[in-house]
Amino acid sequence: MSAGLLFGQALLALALGLALLGISLLLRARQRAREAQVVERALRPPVTAGTDKPSAPATPWQRALGWIEALGRRFEGGRLGDALLADEDRLLLDQTGHNTRTGRAVFLGLRLALAVLLPLLAVAWLQPGGIAAVIYPCGALALGVLLPKFALKAWAERLRKRTEEELPLLIDLLRLLQGVGFSMDQSLQTIADRFQPVLPLLGAEIHDANTAYMHGRPRGASLRRLSESFGNEDLQSLVQIIVQVHEHGGAVQEPLRQFAVRLREQRKMTLREKTGQLAVKMTVVMMLTLLPALMLVLAGPAVISLIGTMGSLE
Repeated sequence: MSAGLLFGQALLALALGLALLGISLLLRARQRAREAQVVERALRPPVTAGTDKPSAPATPWQRALGWIEALGRRFEGGRLGDALLADEDRLLLDQTGHNTRTGRAVFLGLRLALAVLLPLLAVAWLQPGGIAAVIYPCGALALGVLLPKFALKAWAERLRKRTEEELPLLIDLLRLLQGVGFSMDQSLQTIADRFQPVLPLLGAEIHDANTAYMHGRPRGASLRRLSESFGNEDLQSLVQIIVQVHEHGGAVQEPLRQFAVRLREQRKMTLREKTGQLAVKMTVVMMLTLLPALMLVLAGPAVISLIGTMGSLE
């Protein structure tokens, strides 16, 4: 046997061992959950007949999600969990609204599960030999670790784009409500209650901020996620204006109008820039596709005639 084949078999054995370890941990977590349910059912007071409603059975997706969450909770506090759940990952979870204990556990458990399953699938499906027996499992391991982060980053980027699209309408609504005599708190409450269908993302964030404010948090602290999570400087400026008006009062219609005009000008400049880039890209595409066909149509008959004339001279 060659050294590469032995090394590949060793890696396969290591992957199988990790898979068995993960399965045993999942089974142990499931057993503990069953024991906790039995204890809770035993300690629960008796319910009057006729009021007990049977719970719906868990779907396979819910059971798989529960196993992944249990796996993530098992490794969250260790060195492996800290390495796979960096500050950048926590920021992405915060941007998507899942920076909770459950969200972090599911994200970590998904990375661990894919890091074990993808190498096994690669070896079982491709059956590599030689140096490929080392490259394929290592590549599948890296893909399993990075794939959840790429998906989470794409999700966060999509939310940031939605924030940029909804921000001008939010400013216009604030200016309109301030113009009819509403206070800043009343304006935010009205936007969260009545305008959430047209502002699905920012309206939900403002609703959460209003809920935190009603539970005793200061207005600036309640709007911290809205200001910091999406990485939008214009949104941060708007939150500063809201906090300043809430604390000190004052007329805010004219600053909001100027703010909305500046945002629209920025969007126009961005669209013009994208249009210019599109024109350059279309020029390259036309040179590669349309120009050869045009030259063939225009010069083809002349070339054929020239070939026929040269043939007759011979």
